[in-house]
Amino acid sequence: MESRIHDAPRTPIVRWLGGFGRGTELVLDHAGALGVLLGQVISSVVRLRFSFRAFTRQVWVMGVESLPIVFVTGALAGIVTSQQGGYQMQGSMPLYILGSLVVQTVVLEMGPVLTAIVLTGRVGARITAELGTMKVSEQIDAYHSLGRDPISILATPRVLAGIITMPILVGFANIIGILAGMVAAQLTAGLGFESFLYGARLFWHNWDLLYSLTKAVVFGTAIPLISVHMGLRTKGGAEGVGRTTTDAVMFMLMTVLILDALFPPLFLD
Repeated sequence: MESRIHDAPRTPIVRWLGGFGRGTELVLDHAGALGVLLGQVISSVVRLRFSFRAFTRQVWVMGVESLPIVFVTGALAGIVTSQQGGYQMQGSMPLYILGSLVVQTVVLEMGPVLTAIVLTGRVGARITAELGTMKVSEQIDAYHSLGRDPISILATPRVLAGIITMPILVGFANIIGILAGMVAAQLTAGLGFESFLYGARLFWHNWDLLYSLTKAVVFGTAIPLISVHMGLRTKGGAEGVGRTTTDAVMFMLMTVLILDALFPPLFLD
């Protein structure tokens, strides 16, 4: 009887339910492992059981070395926003509103999200590939055999550095984006700097800056946490490292976009 049930042809709805169940199981597995990893990182930070030297190195790699690409991304975000906004506002509303549009768009959305995307490709992929290589070459197992905690050595410095550097990078992206948007508004729409700043102040709320930096902290936690998690789960040699790195980048991008979609209803309503 049991073999006849297993040999019976599967209908599309049965296959769909099976795939949905496997996908749900995979998502819950990753979510649980990420929660455990975050708890271990917090415990390591509270007990100060991590390498300060490794932490400072990760701050340099994630923060200082990422500044050029963050500057370029922020400037382009401000320029594009200013040009498109100026085109849409021609003859329909006062031009000084363009200042508010650029500032609000850059600070609330473009600065944090584009910086997170840049960090995903530049930092997240590197961490996943680095730890994945250590995993498949059994260097992680060597830490365990020596009685050393790989979470304290490898995970905590990276996650902590991401939490600290991401708000700083977003702050720079916001400033560069606003300045670039101001110059672009002057060159393309003829909006003077004083009028631009008047429009920016007209609709500015102090909460906007805190909102932007809160996004940065959340993204700065999620990106290294996911990359470390995926790196430590790598298996299958060099091919497995490449496959896991690709999956990790997709995972991080989807997480950033989902978290970004959750922010307005949670913090702006």
